[in-house]
Amino acid sequence: MQHSPGFLALVEAAKRRILQIDAAAMVALLRSDPQAVLIDVREDHEWRAGHVQGAVHLGRGILERDIESRYPQLDTPLYLYCGGGFRSALAADNLRQMGYSQVYSVDGGWRELQQLLPVEAEP
Repeated sequence: MQHSPGFLALVEAAKRRILQIDAAAMVALLRSDPQAVLIDVREDHEWRAGHVQGAVHLGRGILERDIESRYPQLDTPLYLYCGGGFRSALAADNLRQMGYSQVYSVDGGWRELQQLLPVEAEP
């Protein structure tokens, strides 16, 4: 997908403020930390088409609204993924501003995670 210059500038600015992790490293950390949460921030139709098994779906449209009720501890390790790491970077930046201290954007996102972890789709 071709992204607009304004969107790319916004993402690049967010990436300078957040923690990022590549997909393979995240898989190892996720397996070793039972408190860690993998969150899919993609749109509903993307989630239904396929997602990482065991991931939580909190799309960009509701993430900031619902995160505190789902995960009130601000030090909960949260790993966010989208298609490739752009939307998750923006989401991670917002959660960082909300006080979450261990929020990561998974670089490579769904494109890489589906090669590394079991996936499922909604019927």
